[in-house]
Amino acid sequence: MAGMYIKICGLQSAEAVAAATGAGADAVGFVFAPGSPRTVTADLAFRLGREVPHGVETVGVFRNQPLGEVLETAHRAELTTVQLHGNESMADIVRLRGEGFRTLRAFSAAAYNALDAADKVAWDSERILLDAVEPGAGVAFDTTAVKAGPPSGFWLLAGGLTPHNVEQLATTLRPAGVDVSSGVESSRGVKDPQLIRDFIGALRALA
Repeated sequence: MAGMYIKICGLQSAEAVAAATGAGADAVGFVFAPGSPRTVTADLAFRLGREVPHGVETVGVFRNQPLGEVLETAHRAELTTVQLHGNESMADIVRLRGEGFRTLRAFSAAAYNALDAADKVAWDSERILLDAVEPGAGVAFDTTAVKAGPPSGFWLLAGGLTPHNVEQLATTLRPAGVDVSSGVESSRGVKDPQLIRDFIGALRALA
């Protein structure tokens, strides 16, 4: 469990980035999807990304945005990774990799469970993330189906995670990693550096 991949998402300040990377996060996420209280500009993400140590992924989160717009923003911000959090296709993932980016494809747990067997096999060969229906809302999803048939490849658990419950959920569901946003905030959209450190510490303390 000590090697679990940890992504802290929705960052908007140098202080939050420093807390995440200083505590040992594997990735920091910047939201570009419109309508979120955590949305940032490419220029801000670029400036924050300059403070991220080598080897830590800088992830841009997009949702149902034109691929050309995604690519322009990702290049401008000099991201290492693009996370697609809408109805994007496998072809979009392939195109992004062709442009030099690592990828993550997010699904609601319900949407993943509704995939047919062939689609699950295809997506399980990618890096995926399972979240609640409304990402970033701090609401957990019913984990019953995930316990019965978790993805077979690299997958991240998201949705309703906090420093207080992440240890239990990670131990029970055994994802490759976790992704948190609202669970380390003092108010909606405002990251709390100590909660970030507490969240990462809860996982890093596991044997």
